[in-house]
Amino acid sequence: MAEILRIAESASEPGTQALPQNIEAEAALLGALMIDNRLVEDVQLKLQPHHFFEPLHGRIYESILRLTDKNMIANPVTLKPLFDADEAMKEVGGPSYLAQLTGSGAAVIGARDFAAQIYDLALLRALVGVGRDLVESALDTSEEVAPLAQIEQAETELYKVAEEGGAEGRAKSFGEAALASIRNAEAALNRGGGLTGITTGFQGLNGRIGGLQRSDLIIVAGRPGMGKSALATNMAFAAAERFMQDQSDGIDAKASAGAPVAIFSLEMSAEQLVTRVLSEQAQVTAEQIRTGNIAKQEFASFARTADRLHSLPLYIDDTPGLTIAALRTRARRLKRQKGIGMVVVDYLQLLQGTGRGGASENRVQEISEISRGLKQLAKELDVPVIGLSQLSRAVEQREDKRPQLADLRESGSIEQDADIVMFIYREEYYVASRKPAEDHPDFMAWQEQMERAYGRAELIVAKNRHGATGKEPLRFQGRYTKFSDPADEDRLPEMRS
Repeated sequence: MAEILRIAESASEPGTQALPQNIEAEAALLGALMIDNRLVEDVQLKLQPHHFFEPLHGRIYESILRLTDKNMIANPVTLKPLFDADEAMKEVGGPSYLAQLTGSGAAVIGARDFAAQIYDLALLRALVGVGRDLVESALDTSEEVAPLAQIEQAETELYKVAEEGGAEGRAKSFGEAALASIRNAEAALNRGGGLTGITTGFQGLNGRIGGLQRSDLIIVAGRPGMGKSALATNMAFAAAERFMQDQSDGIDAKASAGAPVAIFSLEMSAEQLVTRVLSEQAQVTAEQIRTGNIAKQEFASFARTADRLHSLPLYIDDTPGLTIAALRTRARRLKRQKGIGMVVVDYLQLLQGTGRGGASENRVQEISEISRGLKQLAKELDVPVIGLSQLSRAVEQREDKRPQLADLRESGSIEQDADIVMFIYREEYYVASRKPAEDHPDFMAWQEQMERAYGRAELIVAKNRHGATGKEPLRFQGRYTKFSDPADEDRLPEMRS
C-alpha cells in the first residue's frame, strides 16, 4: 500500500494547511466496490466522482459506475485498459495499483461508512472554498466594490453547499404517499370548501384548484390593463390576512390556510403596493390617498385600516432589475428569517437571467431559465410561487380576446414548467376601448354591452396539473383595484355548473 501512502503524503505538503480529506478511506471504498459491485447501488445516489479528493480516485470511481451501469463487472482486470495511458496511474505504479486497492477484503464491511465520510469531507472542502472566495473578493478593491452583491453571491454559494448536503433523494413507498394524501384530505375537511393549500381569497377558485399548493408554480397571465398585479396582490393579502387571523385564534401555523407572503415587485414600489392594499381594505381610492383629496371620515378609515394591518405578514422587495439567482437568494433568506409560505413575482419578464450575454443573449433561453428557476424555487422552499406574465400581442389580433396558452410571451417553457396557468380576461376593458360618440347610431348598443360587461372578470384556468380546467367568474372594482367573488346571480350561466 506504499502508493496509497505516497498519495496521502503528497496531499499534505509541508507549509500548507491541508484540506479536509481521507485518502485511505477513498482507497478502501474503491477496493470494496471492486470486490463487491453490489455496493455501488448503496453509494452512487449520493456519492459523485467530484467528491473524491484525489482526482485519480475520482476517475476510478467514475469508471466503476460506468461499467456497472452497462451490467459489466468492474474489477482490476476490466478497469485496467481504461487506465493504461493515465499519467497519474503511472506515477503510482501503473494499473497494478487497482489490484492493490482490493488488498483488504475487510473494507467491504465499512464501505457505506467510508462513502459517508468521503461525502462529508467533500462538503467541508466546498465550504472552505466558499470562505476563501469570500475573503479574496472582500479584500480585492481593485474594481468597483459592491458589498451587497458579494453578500448575495456568498449566500447563493453557501446555499448550494447546504442544498447538496440535504437529505438523500429516495423513492417513497405507496404507503408513505397515501398517508400524505390522507393528511391533505383531512386538512381540506377541517378547513372547509375543499381547501387543501393556501387560500386564494376566492371561494370559486379555491373549490376548483383546492387552493395554492406547496411546491407549485402558478402563472397568472394577461394583457396590460387586465389587472394581473391587482389579482396577485389580492391573493397575497388574503393569504397573509388568513395567517394572521389563524395565529390570533391559536391555530398552529402548519394547520393554517394562510401563510406569510413575500412579494418581489419589479414594476411597482413597495409604497404603491401597500397603498393598493390599504385602498382596497379602507374603500378609499388610491387617487384620493395620493392627492390628499380625502374627507376626514375617509382618512380616519384609512388610518384605522393601516393600524389594523400593521402586523400583516406581507413582505415586499421592490429591488429593480433582479436576476433569478438574486431573487432565489433573497427568497431563501426570507424563508429562513420570516418563515414565508408563499412567493409572488411581479412580473416574470422583468427578471434577468444569470447569463452575461446582455441584449445579445437569446431571450427565449433566458425566459426558460427564469421559469425553470421559479419552479425550482417552489420545490426548494416547498411553497407556492405565483409568477405574473405578460401575453403576446397575438391576443389583440383575434376577434375573441380571451387568452390561450399559445399566447404566453417569449417561451413555451413557461407553460411547461407551470403547474397551473391562469389568464385574466375583462371584456369591459375591450368594450370601453370601442366607445362610439354619443350621437353615433351604435351608441345605445354599446351602452347595453358595457352594462353587461361592467365589473365582470373571468379567471380562465387553462392548465391545472392537479385537476380540471375551466373558467371562474370574478367581480372587479376598478376604483379600488379589487377582485372578489361575484354574487350567485351575477355568475355567468356557463360558470354555474
